[in-house]
Amino acid sequence: MIQKLNAVRTLSGTVHLPGDKSISHRYAMLAAIAEGESVIRHFAASQDCHGTLRCLSALGVKIAESGDAVTIHGRGLRGLCAPAKPLDVENSGTTIRLLSGILAGHDFTCSITGDASLSSRPMGRIIQPLRLMGANIEPREHDLPPLVIRGGSLREIRYSLPIASAQVKSCILLAGLYADGVTAVEETVPTRDHTEIALREFGASLRVSDGWIEVDPEPRLRARHLTVPGDLSGAAFFLAAAAMIPDSDLTIPGVSLNERRRELLSYLERAGMDLWVENETTESGEAYGDLRVRYSAAFLKRRMPDIKGAETVALIDEIPVLAVLGSQTAGGLEISDAGELRIKESDRISAVAVNLRAMGAEVSEKTDGLIISGGRKLRGADIATRKDHRIAMAFAVAGLVAEDETRIHDAECVNVSFPGFIDTIGKI
Repeated sequence: MIQKLNAVRTLSGTVHLPGDKSISHRYAMLAAIAEGESVIRHFAASQDCHGTLRCLSALGVKIAESGDAVTIHGRGLRGLCAPAKPLDVENSGTTIRLLSGILAGHDFTCSITGDASLSSRPMGRIIQPLRLMGANIEPREHDLPPLVIRGGSLREIRYSLPIASAQVKSCILLAGLYADGVTAVEETVPTRDHTEIALREFGASLRVSDGWIEVDPEPRLRARHLTVPGDLSGAAFFLAAAAMIPDSDLTIPGVSLNERRRELLSYLERAGMDLWVENETTESGEAYGDLRVRYSAAFLKRRMPDIKGAETVALIDEIPVLAVLGSQTAGGLEISDAGELRIKESDRISAVAVNLRAMGAEVSEKTDGLIISGGRKLRGADIATRKDHRIAMAFAVAGLVAEDETRIHDAECVNVSFPGFIDTIGKI
């Protein structure tokens, strides 16, 4: 599908976001291995999260959906059943990495795979620690999916992450629930802690000290009634759009404000965006609140702060749209330490560079990032999304400020994380 967009005069009103993907994945998986009936409200509408539900159903979990509420009848810590056929996570890297940790602790053999894009993404970062724990995992060559997992008894480990990754950390912690002792993961660069929060909410015993996260084995997880906050990564596209389009004024209610995620807001405030938080509160360990953003001509006259080091880790999902935003500020933007983007759903460094150049921006591509010269008016172009949802949404935002028509190819890929994204733009 090709989605056509043209420049708009302004954006105004309220943006209602889908439920946070990261939190929805984790709540669903833990509800499946808890005891009792969990209800998860405002569950993410994304294809990725519904792929997680399909995999859990294939593992014997009874699941019912009603609107955006999901009811999951947990089977207990070791209650999952061998699936009748390979589990297909489609394009969800979160699903394959986190679910592999749970499957490693179950006494059956299964295969877990995905679409062509996911099957080209190496899984060595989870395979290595799971093998250290005693799991038998057979990938394709070069550690590619599908993975054949022969689960069973696991050993405790103390594992220092070689590269910061919330997904790898989460995989090990979930496998640690099935270990013969306390499992510990060290991260020198803090990553999103949704897994730690969710584990505590479902009743696991977990401690954090001096960069080490320890989880006790064999917990009796209890069912919960939980509400998922709005997806801050989804909010990023509307924050960027409002900052670039004159007279824009948007309110985005009920957004996740997790301490490890709100680096985006801190960064944008430091960059000079007219942005603030209202009605902040905490529920089930997760912070959330309302965002308000307004256009500021002064913001566009600045240079955006460089993104590097730990900040890159915190902003990794938002970098495509921040690159678009940087192209419209007078001083531009430099991004470093983002090599991880090369192995996402697409090579996002390359995709951003190619598409920004097609729209008339001046961009230099580095091995681990981008140098974006700012201040150039964008022009409409054919955008090659490479079927990557974040590239499609970032350049849909670019199309709202570009001269002439912008054509987003394979635009349906936005459904991976934000079904109704284009319709939401239309409403504001």
